[in-house]
Amino acid sequence: PVLRFDLIEQINVALPQTALVMHGSSGISTEDCQKAIAAGISKINIDTDLRIAFTDSIRDTLDQSPDLIDLRKYLKPATQAAQSVVEEKIIAFGSANR
Repeated sequence: PVLRFDLIEQINVALPQTALVMHGSSGISTEDCQKAIAAGISKINIDTDLRIAFTDSIRDTLDQSPDLIDLRKYLKPATQAAQSVVEEKIIAFGSANR
């Protein structure tokens, strides 16, 4: 997608008390997300990025251990993979310690 940073900034200036949310942001570059934040975006939705990390981890675990049936043994690393994405985004988007 092509983001209109100028339009985001105009909306933010026109509606300063309004929280601007960027939906469907998975797959948008970190640089573009940072530009959108600078222009006035206050919330970025990245659910698909989290689902991909979670699902990829489960697939990797089950590929390595196809007979594994104890879901605790593949859900824990999957949850950790999603948490890693969240931590990376928090830092990249400037939200650490806020």
